[in-house]
Amino acid sequence: HRHSAYISQSGRCFYCNFPMWESDAVSYSQVHKVTLPQAKQFRCTAEHLDAGSDGGKDKATNIVAACIWCNRKRHGRKLAPSPKDYRELVQKRLRKGRWFCRELLTRFSDVIQMAQSE
Repeated sequence: HRHSAYISQSGRCFYCNFPMWESDAVSYSQVHKVTLPQAKQFRCTAEHLDAGSDGGKDKATNIVAACIWCNRKRHGRKLAPSPKDYRELVQKRLRKGRWFCRELLTRFSDVIQMAQSE
């Protein structure tokens, strides 16, 4: 389901809309001109919209693709916000330049400009 979500989302994270990679961090780092540790933040993961612990099913309609950075940040909170609320929070922080390090925000400035126009 993760791969299907990745394809349907054009390889972009559900939360931050940054491009992700599935199997080759080295190529991703070269294409996007980022370091390998930075590229590793954008590995594609499966994100359950409704968590399994809350009765969410492991099926395509309940799974989106999210970069590992966003996925970990969401679930690292005491109480994970709803996917909709979290997406809004991420987009708000991106507009303020406060989600990724300055270097990544500069590298992916086109993504941020898209978020600001929404």
